[in-house]
Amino acid sequence: MINSIILIDFTRKLKNFLLASLTIISMISFAPHISHAYPIFAQTAYDNPREATGRIVCANCHLAQKAVEIEVPKSVLPNTVFTASVKIPYPESSKQILANGKQGGLNVGAVLILPEGFKLAPKSRLSETLLEETKGVPISPYSGSKSNILVVGPIPGDKHQEIVFPILSPDPSKDKTVFFVKYPIYVGGNRGRGQLYPSGDKSNNNVYTASSQGQIIKITQLEKKGYEIAIKTVNGTESIETLPAGLKLIVKEGDKVLADQALNENPNVGGFGQNETEVILQNPIRIQLMIVFFFTVVIGQTFLILKKKQFEKVQAAEMNF
Repeated sequence: MINSIILIDFTRKLKNFLLASLTIISMISFAPHISHAYPIFAQTAYDNPREATGRIVCANCHLAQKAVEIEVPKSVLPNTVFTASVKIPYPESSKQILANGKQGGLNVGAVLILPEGFKLAPKSRLSETLLEETKGVPISPYSGSKSNILVVGPIPGDKHQEIVFPILSPDPSKDKTVFFVKYPIYVGGNRGRGQLYPSGDKSNNNVYTASSQGQIIKITQLEKKGYEIAIKTVNGTESIETLPAGLKLIVKEGDKVLADQALNENPNVGGFGQNETEVILQNPIRIQLMIVFFFTVVIGQTFLILKKKQFEKVQAAEMNF
């Protein structure tokens, strides 16, 4: 009996150890990919990409502000497919610095936060035109519990400065948590790489600054690309600043620098922006009643005109008599 208990306890500890080891190995193996990929980090780190302040979390890594536009219908009927068009404009000639220090095209990504009940329209409900417009655009729900939040990217920006999201509206007759009211829609869109990794470290798509005041005594170009800048501080000590590959220096040996002074040109050409709009979930009965009302008004006006003509004829006959 005691041996069985010891064996069970040993097995449980071994299982926990193996699970912990696999978790650590997975984190080490996949961390670089999470650092570079949008919107994987947001999906794994945040239950909801929109903070209580209204700020979308993508802005934590994409620090520059850029414009983003969204277009949706003013109103939609229940259980119908409509589109939200998100535009992420930037000059087509723009080139960004890649992680290896080379120049390349910009990628784009977007997150669309819909009201509860709205979700990505299934392909079986899409028209041929919509299927063609969304071809090659991998749109997916933010998570299993957040089907009303849609994400896409990174995808090549030269072909996708406008992203079309096919959306299926809810039916209040089937979902009692949905009502025929006006709903807000939020969107965030970025172009280009971010300035920070999820760890808080700077990417090479950034401005590097001097950590202390002093004079640059040596600039060394590293074999693996990048630079080491040796600064003799006012205290007589030596400070080493390491810059990654691909950056263009704006300082040289012998220059005097201040603390937090930029050492390279700003390579960033991208940025993140967010916007919002509204959509009305329209009750079809209201539209039917409105049509009936208009029809009634037209009929009433028609009879009024006919009655007026008849009255004018009677008056004319009386005057002739």
